[in-house]
Amino acid sequence: QVQLAESGGGLVQAGGSLRLSCAASGTIFRINHMGWYRQAPGKQRELVATITSGENTTYADSVKGRFTISRDNAKNTVYLQINSLKPEDTAVYYCNADITYYSVSSFRRDDYWGQGTQVTVSS
Repeated sequence: QVQLAESGGGLVQAGGSLRLSCAASGTIFRINHMGWYRQAPGKQRELVATITSGENTTYADSVKGRFTISRDNAKNTVYLQINSLKPEDTAVYYCNADITYYSVSSFRRDDYWGQGTQVTVSS
């Protein structure tokens, strides 16, 4: 009843920028915290950035100063602005959201993941 759809990945040269988007759809009552994770080949998925419903943000040390997470509650969308890209940023980026939604005359709260979007940075 809820889906996340990411977009904005691609191939970019080192030093370039990308803006990732993740739109939630469905019978949404409220989107609680949201976040971006990434998984590079042969590595575990890691947290990149999070944003709460009150728009408090946290970042992994490796991306501080280069990545900015934001959200548009009217559009049920979270963004990740990525600047000064490095080859080590190459990964599949996943959106994650904690969502309260309607289901059969009641509210439920679950954790959702997007399908991932590939970011490749060439040196």
